[in-house]
Amino acid sequence: MAEDKAKAAAKGGKDDKAADKDPKAKDAKGGKDAKGGKDGKDPKAAGAKEAEKSAPAAPAVDEGTAAKAREEVDNLSNTERAAVLLLLLGEQQAADIIQYLDPKEVQALGAAMVAVVDLSQDAVNIVLDDFIATIRKQTTLGLGSIDYVENVLKKALGEDKAASVLGRIMPGSASRGLEILRWMDARSIAEMIRLEHPQVIAIILSVLEYEVAADVLNFLPGESRPEIMQRVGALETVQPAAMRELEQIMKTQFSNNSSAKSSSFGGVKTAAKIMNFVKVDIESKLMGGLVEMDPDIAQRIQDNMFTFDNLINVDNRSIQTLMRNIEPDLLMTALKGADEAVKQKFFDNMSARARVMFIDDMEAKGPLRISDVEDAQKSAMRIARKLADAGELVLAGRGDDFV
Repeated sequence: MAEDKAKAAAKGGKDDKAADKDPKAKDAKGGKDAKGGKDGKDPKAAGAKEAEKSAPAAPAVDEGTAAKAREEVDNLSNTERAAVLLLLLGEQQAADIIQYLDPKEVQALGAAMVAVVDLSQDAVNIVLDDFIATIRKQTTLGLGSIDYVENVLKKALGEDKAASVLGRIMPGSASRGLEILRWMDARSIAEMIRLEHPQVIAIILSVLEYEVAADVLNFLPGESRPEIMQRVGALETVQPAAMRELEQIMKTQFSNNSSAKSSSFGGVKTAAKIMNFVKVDIESKLMGGLVEMDPDIAQRIQDNMFTFDNLINVDNRSIQTLMRNIEPDLLMTALKGADEAVKQKFFDNMSARARVMFIDDMEAKGPLRISDVEDAQKSAMRIARKLADAGELVLAGRGDDFV
């Protein structure tokens, strides 16, 4: 201990002597002390801290306001939240995002943008905070991975082979050429495809919205419609050769890449839904030609065109007309498998006494095979269609205008 103290004293003496010999060093040391003040602290920093203490604190968010803002956000749909985020972006950035959405998504997002304009600033902040919190939980592995894989495969295999591989490993990736048709109006689509092979036209109609497909059909030559609808009804999968032909047409029109994969399109139900939007005068001629060409598909399309559950949209007078022309036993069997709303539609058009008796008899039938119920419903709909063709009842939702 004594030895340590002696060493420290000797060192201090050396320092003092050095300071005496070197005035600059002494001044520097003194300057440091002066700058630091009595306790060696920076007076400017101390002053800043004092000012910070004396400055009024930032107003805290009122708990009631915060709760109200959170409630606003909780009531927003995911689409409305996305709309808020887009509104926070610049116009160009928002446009860059929107170009990757399909028409229905753009329409929904546009409506949501209008709906959220009165959202409070606190709610907007919460939406942004929630989004950031969600993004932070994501890994970066998935960001841009599809484009990365696509570019790697193209460099390694070339355009054609890469397209084939991508078609197999990305089954959810739809044809870009076909997707762009969803943005076009019916007349333009019809003009573009009217000279193509009926099989190509059938595939195109199968991927469009049913109402749009029906409008396209209206613009196509009358003599070609039966064959086109027969092909739509017969479609189940589209083989790579047909897809290549179709993609080549789209590529010529829109300069998009090709993709060779087997895809599921069309079928009887698709054909039926398209037919449901075709005008009655066109439908009768079209169906007549279809019956001559392929009676089996024509019947299957008819059976799916206006299903039994669609009767919920038929007016009461038409329901009463149908009930007078259908056997009670057949109607009971058909109603066994119908939606409750459809059952109630028929019950509401019966007298109280007739309704009680009908329900008792229907329940007395016990469990029935699904196939028997479906057959009864198809039979009932054939009767309904005959009555509609005769003008005795109206089947709603057929693409006609009513006043």
